[in-house]
Amino acid sequence: MSAPETLRHAPAGRGLDIRANERLVVQRTAVRPEWIDYNGHMNVAYYLLAFDLALDALFDRIGLTQAYRREHGVSTFALEVHLCYVREVRLDDPLRFEVQMLDLDEKRFHFLLFMIDDRTDDLCATAEWISAHMDMTTRRMAPFRPDLLAPLQKIRAAHKDMPWPDQAGRKIGIRRRPAA
Repeated sequence: MSAPETLRHAPAGRGLDIRANERLVVQRTAVRPEWIDYNGHMNVAYYLLAFDLALDALFDRIGLTQAYRREHGVSTFALEVHLCYVREVRLDDPLRFEVQMLDLDEKRFHFLLFMIDDRTDDLCATAEWISAHMDMTTRRMAPFRPDLLAPLQKIRAAHKDMPWPDQAGRKIGIRRRPAA
């Protein structure tokens, strides 16, 4: 088992290495033994945990660290998350997490996170995520501080012309084939 690797940390967005029309790689890790279930693959609950850890790596990278949260009395709350399971992952499979920002306003962000097999580049799962920036004193949504908004805007600007991913904006339901 390898520890998560956070890539290219840049406090408060300074030096944030992002390219136009390219997803941002935020973390590499491997499937851990405690994530494996009775089917011999990663349990559904741990997909959410793995995506959450990847999002935390992104937050650290843009400067939304634990110290920043304490100092400014802010945090983020998830408002809605949709997981899509594409292919199973098993013990010690190497994973790469990439992020595409789909939307941003002064208080919320909308990301699609991709879980990718780091050996084969196969898509394993996605997590579509909308979160809000929160004032922890009032426990209400609050505008991003300028030093956090700047790196988020930089990511959004780099991603604004990317095609809308097939996995984003989906609704759940049983797909039926038309009767012949």
